Amino acid sequence: MRISVGDHYPAHTVLSPDERGTPKPLDLGKWFDGKTCVIFGGPGAFTSTCSRTHIPGFIERSGELRAKGVDAVAWHSVNDAFVMAAWAKDLGSPDITMIADGSGKLTKALGLQLDLTSAGMGLRCKRYASVIINGKVGYFGVEEGLACSASSVEEVLEAL
Repeated sequence: MRISVGDHYPAHTVLSPDERGTPKPLDLGKWFDGKTCVIFGGPGAFTSTCSRTHIPGFIERSGELRAKGVDAVAWHSVNDAFVMAAWAKDLGSPDITMIADGSGKLTKALGLQLDLTSAGMGLRCKRYASVIINGKVGYFGVEEGLACSASSVEEVLEAL
């Protein structure tokens, strides 16, 4: 079952690479405490829409997000922490926390499984964006296809 506005975002412990690329545990429940966070995600590292459109929009407009009260921004993908660290370095995104969901547990808890087995990618995460206010979902935009509209930085800024 997919989470929706008003629900608590799953308080999983995930891995997030630090500034040196070393995977560190990140307790999302504690991370959200007292904060407004934006978490957005998609199918995978180095994929075309994620790398050319989705993440760059959030990087370019991070100042606007902060001006609207966002304390932290994170990208979530079904990749391991080492791949996420390499991708963050490639993107030049020091202000975005990378959430590595290598086993897809967080993706399953969100109800966002996307089967891309026919494309050689296995089970991934649907493209989405969310605003989390003190652990509760305030906005949740999910793409049913591979587009980038309901999960775009423009939609998140509008929701804030």
